[in-house]
This record gives sequence, structure tokens and C-alpha cells, in this order.
Amino acid sequence: MNRTATYWNTTPLEQLSAEEWESLCDGCGKCCLHKLQDEEADEVFYTRVACRLLDMKSGSCSDYVHRFSRVPDCMDVRKMTSAEMKWLPASCAYRLRAQSKPLPEWHPLISGHVSTGFKDPYRIRGRIVSETDVPEADLEDYIIRWIDA
Repeated sequence: MNRTATYWNTTPLEQLSAEEWESLCDGCGKCCLHKLQDEEADEVFYTRVACRLLDMKSGSCSDYVHRFSRVPDCMDVRKMTSAEMKWLPASCAYRLRAQSKPLPEWHPLISGHVSTGFKDPYRIRGRIVSETDVPEADLEDYIIRWIDA
């Protein structure tokens, strides 16, 4: 498949190759944070509590290949519908593309450099704790409130 240099703007998510799909991820790790839902207000709240498989230093899954078998409620973003992508952060490339919005300037596909992902003003590295350190009943105490740009 021969794509243009900006395939992420022109190719529907469901038509991306596995390699193209993976390259959309900026490695922020926000999808690995525990989320709470207020069903009455239809709102999703992120917490600072990360999945036990999230490597706190790299921000990557420590067992990406086996994540679904090791963490049964791990979000399979590839299988999400556009409506279900509301569970993803507003800065997520998958959510942005599902909404036909552009990627942020700091995204590695735009800048051409992986390190620019560190410029995400809402990055989580250094701000999170592992789920192994937090009782599930205390998740509300760890809600993150970031303003969508």
C-alpha cells in the first residue's frame, strides 16, 4: 500500500495498516490510566492511577503484546467506534482523527521527531502512581483535571 506522507489526514482509521495505526500513537500512556464515568452527566474522568503494566519511566506498556490477556479490561482502541473514543483523551491522535481534527504540532508524525511528544502539556510521566499502590475505592481521590486545548 503506497500512502501519501500525510496518510493520517487522508486515510480513515479503519483502513490504516497495522504499522500506520501504531505510528499514530504518541506514547502518552493516558489510555492506560484508570477512568471513572459519571453516567448521569455522561462524563469521563481520568485518574493519576495507571495500569500495573504501564512502565512509569518510559510511558509504554511493559507487556504490549500480551496486554489483553494480562489486563482483561485493557482498552482495545483499534476496536472502538468513533463514539466510544470519548474515553480517550482529547489530545489522542485516534480520537482527533475520528473527529476529523488535525494532530497537534508536537505529535511525532507532524514534527518528525519522537521526542516532541514530551511537549504535550498534559503528559502524565512523573505525575502518576501504579494501581498496585492505590485501593480501587480511593480512585476518586486521584482524578486529574486538565483543560482541553
